[in-house]
Amino acid sequence: MTQEEARKSLAICRQRIDEVDLRILALLNERTRIVEEIGRIKQLVNLPIYEPSREDEVFRNVTGNNPGPLSAEAVRRVFERIIDEARSVQRQRMGG
Repeated sequence: MTQEEARKSLAICRQRIDEVDLRILALLNERTRIVEEIGRIKQLVNLPIYEPSREDEVFRNVTGNNPGPLSAEAVRRVFERIIDEARSVQRQRMGG
């Protein structure tokens, strides 16, 4: 592969990454809208934001259905961060 071919291949790969990133962003925002709805429901019935057992269910779901190449540990870390941000959204919407 020549330098020019490598540059073109890299540009194509980067464009594909940009497109995937936008799809991920759309899904994260869709997930967050659902989290907001859950927060409203929890607020109505006075339930806590933090539910460790539910988080464990999410981790089991995503790690158990992970075909790779990401490791289960990497997937868990990504979802820990997603859940942490979701909890922040719920706290903001629920006033604290």
